[in-house]
Amino acid sequence: MSTSTPVAKNRPLGSWLYPSLVLAFFLLGILTGYAVWGRQVQADATAGLQPPATSSGASNDNSNGMDFAALMNQVNSPEGYELPVRYGDLGPRLLEGGAINYDAFAAVYENAGDPLTQSQVQILKRGSGEQIVITPENAHFLLNFFWAVGLVNKNLILTEGPIVQNSGGQIDRFASTGGWTLGTKSVTDLFASTELIPLTPEQQARVEEVALAVYRPCCNNPTIFPDCNHGMAMLGLLQLLSSQDATVDEMFTAAKYVNAYWFPQQALETAIYLKADQNIDFAQADPRMVTSKELFSASGSSQVYTSLQSSGLLPKAPDNGGGCGT
Repeated sequence: MSTSTPVAKNRPLGSWLYPSLVLAFFLLGILTGYAVWGRQVQADATAGLQPPATSSGASNDNSNGMDFAALMNQVNSPEGYELPVRYGDLGPRLLEGGAINYDAFAAVYENAGDPLTQSQVQILKRGSGEQIVITPENAHFLLNFFWAVGLVNKNLILTEGPIVQNSGGQIDRFASTGGWTLGTKSVTDLFASTELIPLTPEQQARVEEVALAVYRPCCNNPTIFPDCNHGMAMLGLLQLLSSQDATVDEMFTAAKYVNAYWFPQQALETAIYLKADQNIDFAQADPRMVTSKELFSASGSSQVYTSLQSSGLLPKAPDNGGGCGT
């Protein structure tokens, strides 16, 4: 499939950061650890956010009326965020093609005390015409679902992009590839193996534009280099969005909120930083800025954290596992 803006084939190896997480990290707990962390961090953050304490131990109102709970509600609304996209028949095709072993997939959630809902079983086994809504409760389901989508969909970003360029001939060396253990086939057989989501040149161009600019706080790579589960899942989601004619703006907005549900702690810190530094509410913040390398990559998120820490603006939220799989 041709595209009007092909992925660069000859980008120097040194221009992309190597994966920051080793495969063993994933095999030790990615598939179960996120389920527990993802639910707990959101529940704790929304239920009990408190402003930082002053050196005397008194609660600090930050002298600017900062309402952490209200910001958290913008970041992770309990009602969820409706995406301009539908599941269609992706679930059954993932099962039929061996990308998802249903029993193994379901066991992840059962073992975490969060069994698949009837709606999620239907999405996997029969497909669904429902519009996708991401919530605190289904964020982990969508992470693994779209991880499988991104991994198996045949697309130039996988077959000619940075992940192949940096693989050294071993595509299963990455956390997003070798870490996928829920299929019935080997990851080398699954990788970019099926045209789940064929795209026109215009749709492909939109995916590449957004994937180049959307980052995640577990590493410093954009979505176009999907070396971790969150990056591969975001790639799958962007392709589905574009295939159903979402605009570039809609795709950036979807990435802003999906990232926020997958990384609630870092997204909350971003929201606090924007409110304190620019008096911008998270809900009104430009999605391109929120998902940028400057704010939402590993290095950008670290700088945001350091800035908030030095300003005494960090809320008493629980420790997070924003890296892939903790």
